[in-house]
Amino acid sequence: MPATTAETLSLVTRNVSVAPLVLLSAADHYGRSAKGTRKRVVGVLLGQNDGKNVRVSNSFAVPFEEEEKDPSVWFLDHNFVENMNDMFKKINAREKLIGWYHSGPKLRASDLEINELFKRYTPNPLLVIIDVQPKEVGVPTDAYFAVEEIKDDGTTTAKTFVHTPSIIEAEEAEEIGVEHLLRDIRDVAVGTLSTRITSQLQSLQGLHLRLRDIGQYLQKVLDRELPVNHAILGNLQDVFNLLPNLSTPKATPYPGQLENGVDAAHTDNSELARAMSIKTNDQLMAIYLSSLIRAITAFHDLIENKIQNRQQQEEKDGKRDDERDEKDATKANGIANGDAKEGKDADKEKEKEKDKDKKKG
Repeated sequence: MPATTAETLSLVTRNVSVAPLVLLSAADHYGRSAKGTRKRVVGVLLGQNDGKNVRVSNSFAVPFEEEEKDPSVWFLDHNFVENMNDMFKKINAREKLIGWYHSGPKLRASDLEINELFKRYTPNPLLVIIDVQPKEVGVPTDAYFAVEEIKDDGTTTAKTFVHTPSIIEAEEAEEIGVEHLLRDIRDVAVGTLSTRITSQLQSLQGLHLRLRDIGQYLQKVLDRELPVNHAILGNLQDVFNLLPNLSTPKATPYPGQLENGVDAAHTDNSELARAMSIKTNDQLMAIYLSSLIRAITAFHDLIENKIQNRQQQEEKDGKRDDERDEKDATKANGIANGDAKEGKDADKEKEKEKDKDKKKG
């Protein structure tokens, strides 16, 4: 069992945040180099490490080869790492070499040897395993630091990895880019209610996977397949102590006592459970009403749009009818004026003929 030292606690309690750009770079590296194979890819992590917070903001790929049958045989081009690190320093001096990554999906025997190689560039290199093909819901990263394992029996110490919690955190510029991408691929027909339910479902699935891992670990400890680690058991005990007791009985009646026709010894009347149920129902009702109002508003806008289109079409049709009436009236006036002119010409000709007859007579 590794003893809990100040160095180990300082490494475990560090806040590790990984930028989405690093995940995209690692996925692209794997897609170009090892897609469809059992190989893994290795790269360098750049960022800031102030002793309490570790921010991984950038990365670059590194040529790496290893023997599949013999994990102890591997090659990593450290000259390439040094040259690339010098070039990145010229671009952004704030981004320093803080560790390395590989596509895992789990730790391997040669990881400690590779980690010792990166100690040339940073005292405590961070190892991030990026699952480029995640099959389960959750954060696709696992962060580790290498520490000295002090054994209780007084034997020689050995290097081992300790797990550190990690999160995916984007900067402001990255959040804007992600929002624009989601705006293009998001289905407009999907409402807010379905989106929130999907997010809650994914969170519950991730929690279920973590609880399953805890159960498997405890079962292996009971079967003596793994040694007892009091630090892990202490953390689990703290987790269970922080959980609210949702099944606290109102009283402890004697067996057989009936309450409303039911055995009171087997009924729980927890005010906390009732309060949480009421609060959850109120939140879900607010979400449901907001989605319903949003749908009604969209439907109302659609009806208003159709009414406006119909009015505009009727106005266009009315203008066309008025133009046709004006054309018909103009044509009728022209015909009438033509008939009157012809009548006047006929009267003039008749008068001329009468004058001729008078002269002849």
